[in-house]
Amino acid sequence: MTTLKAPRTQDRKLTIAEILETLSDGMLPLRFTAYDGSAAGPEDAPYGLHLKSTRGTTYLATAPGDLGMARAYVSGDLEARGVHPGDPYEILRVMGDELHFRRPSALTLANITRSLGWDLLRPIAPPPQEHLPRWRRVAEGLRHSKARDAEVIHHHYDVSNTFYEYVLGPSMTYTCACYENAEQTLEEAQENKYRLVFEKLGLQPGDRLLDIGCGWGSMVRYAARRGVKVIGATLSREQAEWAQKAIAEEGLSDLAEVRFSDYRDVPETGFDAISSIGLTEHIGVGNYPAYFTLLKDKLREGGRLLNHCITRPDNRSQARAGGFIDRYVFPDGELTGSGRIISEIQNVGLEVRHEEDLREHYALTLAGWCQNLVDNWDACVADVGEGTARVWGLYMAGSRLGFERNVVQLHQVLAVKLGPKGEAHVPLRPWWS
Repeated sequence: MTTLKAPRTQDRKLTIAEILETLSDGMLPLRFTAYDGSAAGPEDAPYGLHLKSTRGTTYLATAPGDLGMARAYVSGDLEARGVHPGDPYEILRVMGDELHFRRPSALTLANITRSLGWDLLRPIAPPPQEHLPRWRRVAEGLRHSKARDAEVIHHHYDVSNTFYEYVLGPSMTYTCACYENAEQTLEEAQENKYRLVFEKLGLQPGDRLLDIGCGWGSMVRYAARRGVKVIGATLSREQAEWAQKAIAEEGLSDLAEVRFSDYRDVPETGFDAISSIGLTEHIGVGNYPAYFTLLKDKLREGGRLLNHCITRPDNRSQARAGGFIDRYVFPDGELTGSGRIISEIQNVGLEVRHEEDLREHYALTLAGWCQNLVDNWDACVADVGEGTARVWGLYMAGSRLGFERNVVQLHQVLAVKLGPKGEAHVPLRPWWS
């Protein structure tokens, strides 16, 4: 009697789960199931992924890496189990720590291709939340031109003021908070951040502050409440309208205004201080000399600049963001190390007096925003749609992990415009708490 041998793996079509097992390097740290009925990984794993459709397979196969995964997840074709879509942090942590892939051999790759079939390997339109690729954005202007900057800011910030109210909370602050301790609330930490910036800039009643990339005007209103005259500038029309209304409601119109304007178009000069909180990420590294020169020119002698931005942990990494961030979150965003930021500030003639890294603070901030999204999930989905809400949960949870693992940092740099004989007009020791 002749015993039939089971066909070798490379001689038969693979299931979706078998393809994943073939590509993974080591044990799967989660449970994976697919629409073809296949499964892999521990049955009792606390977290899992379920691939619901052939469209999801196409997204994964035609854009390997974070972009393909994001497309499948945002479209709803890839479902994360064991976590809330408003905060998938835990499954991202497990995947980042324990899920590794290996490069397949040519024979294995050929069998995977044959198993999937060419129909699933033909690129299809991405989810509607995705921005154009970089080469297509040229139609909206050269990178970091005023027209193109306005378009990418519109893409990210003009989602819905109501949505941001749910996610950011009452402070309407979309930048890193500063925590006195891990038990502080998000609102307390955001208030503390504005206090820190205000004190570092040494602002006094009657001083003039320019806040560029001012968002919904929270720094503008914080300073105006303390008697400072403030101009804020934002490229988001929705932000400007929200901020102007909030200024009027607080009775601060005599001291504060937020303009729908490119910071480069603000004509006033002679400011006592400039705050740039979360704008430098959008400038483009090649534009730093012009950026910091402009800010220097707008300061009086002895005026101070506080630059608060996300950075790389070194000064050698590529400035451009990864596929998911570039296409779904910050189109044209660029990051570099704090050393490059400091060098560029020094090179235009400003003196750097202090810098600090608030990396862990941003991880806490993002955890707070994710919790807000979870708490208000149904309202957020009703306002912007489930796909957009999923983008934000994925982006914020992934960013939290990035700050915890030192993939990215957050630096505040304080600089001063010296007088003709080197006068800095600052106290001998730090004057803030």
